[in-house]
Amino acid sequence: MENMNKKEYQKYSEKKVPKPTYLKNIIFAFLVGGAICTIGQLLKTWMMKNGLDEKAIASGTSIILVFLGALLTGLGVYDEIGKIGGAGAAIPGFSNAIVSPAMEFKTEGFIFGVASKMFTIAGPVLVYGVGSSVIVGVLHLLFTKGR
Repeated sequence: MENMNKKEYQKYSEKKVPKPTYLKNIIFAFLVGGAICTIGQLLKTWMMKNGLDEKAIASGTSIILVFLGALLTGLGVYDEIGKIGGAGAAIPGFSNAIVSPAMEFKTEGFIFGVASKMFTIAGPVLVYGVGSSVIVGVLHLLFTKGR
């Protein structure tokens, strides 16, 4: 191996690098994402049968899915779902992004552990999301005022 030139080493390293399993990843993402969406649809249907209005159904479905994501993260199940489902598990992933860092630092107590680390990942997303929505809102007001 010490006597290899660059081309030989390139061929050698290409043989050693594991081949990506795109098709398998796509199928599992589809199945996991589909299962999560099916759960959401079942919740929506159940709430419709119980006489809730559209706004309450939308809010309730979101709240329950976020809660389930947080609960499964706390139980250590959501990470396994994420390993299998990849991008398909990102649907209720916001709660996972908040709870996961908090769980990592729970031994440091509620204030300096859980509370301080809770928004490590989700904090920047919230800041840029709120900031960009303000900018879009101002632009919308400026450009659609007379219409």
